[in-house]
Amino acid sequence: MTRNAGDRVALAVLTGSLGLDIGGLNVMNAALPAIGTRFSLDGTALQWVMTSYALGFAGFLLFGGRAADVFGRKPVFLAGIGLFAAAALAGALAPAQEVLIAARALQGLGAALSGPSALALIAEVFPAGPARARAFGAYAAVGAAAGSGGFVLGGVLTQALGWRSVLLLLAASGAVLAALSPSALPPGVRVRQPLDLLGAAAVTGALVLAVFGVTRAGQAGWHDPAAIAPSAVALPLFAFFVRRERRVRHPLLPLALFRSAAVRAGGIAAFLNHTTAVGLQFFAPLYFQSVLGYSPVASGFAVLPLSATIFLVTTFLTGRLLARTGPWPLLIAGLALLGAGIALWAATGPRSGYATAMLPGLVVMGLGTGLVFPAMTAAALTGVEPARHGIAGAVNVTAQQIGASVGVAVLVAVSATSTAVLPGYHRAYLTAAGACLLAAVGLGLSRISGRSAARPAAPSS
Repeated sequence: MTRNAGDRVALAVLTGSLGLDIGGLNVMNAALPAIGTRFSLDGTALQWVMTSYALGFAGFLLFGGRAADVFGRKPVFLAGIGLFAAAALAGALAPAQEVLIAARALQGLGAALSGPSALALIAEVFPAGPARARAFGAYAAVGAAAGSGGFVLGGVLTQALGWRSVLLLLAASGAVLAALSPSALPPGVRVRQPLDLLGAAAVTGALVLAVFGVTRAGQAGWHDPAAIAPSAVALPLFAFFVRRERRVRHPLLPLALFRSAAVRAGGIAAFLNHTTAVGLQFFAPLYFQSVLGYSPVASGFAVLPLSATIFLVTTFLTGRLLARTGPWPLLIAGLALLGAGIALWAATGPRSGYATAMLPGLVVMGLGTGLVFPAMTAAALTGVEPARHGIAGAVNVTAQQIGASVGVAVLVAVSATSTAVLPGYHRAYLTAAGACLLAAVGLGLSRISGRSAARPAAPSS
């Protein structure tokens, strides 16, 4: 196999893992009603089919990233893909709801191991420059296709073959990637250092409790003790983790990573991108079905232009721009477009036309995310030594997951401040838009001040 052909196979495997990670969440949405019927679950219990995956994914990302650096990216990637596939198969065969929920949590853990490893391996396979920029563009394109496309695919499979077929597809896809990985991927950089298990336990516990608390608050409100208690325990765990990382010789998360302005900017963009995009995908089906009377399948197709635009932008434009300009201009422009796109949805009404009121916002948001996603992925590794690419990628993916859980929960809380449904949605859209636009301005000013500080002083006369 030639080098170029080998690189293409490696990229297919690594981008395919992102498709599994995102598909593991989105493709299951359409199957939830059928799962609820099979196991007689009400809405609150049914939510745990999705929440358990998010807990496993977000909670173990930092551990997964550091494990990739310590034990090697390739073996950790293989372990993650294998665990994901095995857990998907267990979920497909689950005889009871408890088995299904536990299997979904293990799927999330598998994704937490494979995700950071995949980012680090892309940086190993493709050298910095145009080749890596194109690889990150392809990575984002697959993520976009697995986003809204997952909703539609899940609906088609559930309607035609039943909900278990969704998990069987994930298991089969994971098995194919696991079979291709040994020959397609390089061994991966490995740092021979001990793994900070106490730090890993602290931050994993804190993230799991925080996501659980926020999710519970979204279901039952912040007055619920089951929402308050986990969140309250998460705070001192986070504080302990930060204090430990400052003192331990080989930290799980080297805090020096955050000295890089690009790493910080990538994390901010990752959080806001997922807060905004996932937030719209949360509210849009409710608006389409409850207000406009769309069917579930029709509402899934209605959101497809968002992913289609992301796919086209990342495939044909962003890679070239990223190689030419670097991540900063794309982060700034992308966040501004993302904010403008969701702001357009604040004009939607009870009888709005799709082509005039919704489609323009979806396309503009797609343009924004198409610029932001590859740029934030590249920024996560900018200025970071290769030995820390695993944990640096994990930081960025963690920011994405916190945006998708905590950020969306904030938008739901904002929408609940209105007594009317549609004005509540509009408040959430404008909140997300304001945050994106402020971040774009802030990153622009930061970039200008950073360049000014780096410019050598003129010689004195």
